[in-house]
Order: sequence, then structure tokens, then C-alpha cells
Amino acid sequence: MSTKTDVSYLSSEQATAIDEALMGPLGFSIDQLMELAGLSVATAAAEEYPLQKCPRVLIVCGPGNNGGDGLVAARHLCHFGYQPTVVYPKQTPKPLYQGLVTQLRSFEIPIEVALPDKIDENYDFILDAIFGFSFRGDVRPPFDTILAALQKARPPIMSVDIPSGWAVDGDGPGASGLR
Repeated sequence: MSTKTDVSYLSSEQATAIDEALMGPLGFSIDQLMELAGLSVATAAAEEYPLQKCPRVLIVCGPGNNGGDGLVAARHLCHFGYQPTVVYPKQTPKPLYQGLVTQLRSFEIPIEVALPDKIDENYDFILDAIFGFSFRGDVRPPFDTILAALQKARPPIMSVDIPSGWAVDGDGPGASGLR
């Protein structure tokens, strides 16, 4: 595992500038960036939580791009041999996200709207893809209760971008952010 000394961090302003450059003059689409991010997340998860020891993964997705990264990661983890379950309580009606859900369903990856029972017994690790670097303010329902439940879960949690509920440029988790 990494320590704080060997990890570099971007401010929300820097991350936004990178996204704008990628989708502006460099010509990337949001679809391409989400696919690359989801593949990178799945690859990092597979490295940190080997399939032989941790085949069962719970992926909790939010309504924005971070959630889309989680949906893509779920598909790739399935391709890698993992058994993903997706929790997607606030589904986004945009065609990009609907297409990702269709892909997951075609692989028979379970998609739930609420956290399943017995997380500690049924999952080896959790992928937090709820909120990303642009998160601001208080965590609202249904994510406030979801984050509270994840706080109590025993499986390790890997977050996309930043632990959900944290303000990137702040001092860590807000009142209900993951710790």
C-alpha cells in the first residue's frame, strides 16, 4: 500500500483544468475518459486485491462521472474474473450511463438500488465510486446513509479519485465522508 509520502495529489482546480484540456484542445470525449478511468480503476483494484483472495467486490456508484467510472470498472472487473455487484441508487438518465447499465446487465452483473445485507460476509472489498474531486457541500440522501453503512463495513474500501464525502481542497472528510 502507498503512504502519504509517495502519493502526489491534485487540487480540484488542477483536476478540472486537466479535464478541460483533455476534452477541449486534445479532443477526448467523456466516453473515452470514463472508459480509460474505469479500466485504470479496475486494474489498480486487481493489483491491490488479487482475484484468488478477493473475488467478490461491491461497487457503489454515484450519479456523476465518478459513478460512471465505477460502472466501467465493474465491467472490466467482471472480464478479469471478479464477481461484482453494483449499487447504483440514483441512476443517471443520460444515454452514456444508460448504455453502461445495459452493458452490465448483458454480463448479468447485479445492479441494486440499495446496499445489500451482510456486506461483511458477502464481499471481499468495496469500490467507492460515489463522489469525486468536484464534490462540494453536505452529503445528501440516499448517500448519507450509504456512507454511514460503509463506514461500519469490515471489507477494505478503495475509492475512485478521493474517498466520497471529502472536499479535495479541504482538510479531509466532512461530517459524513468516508474515513
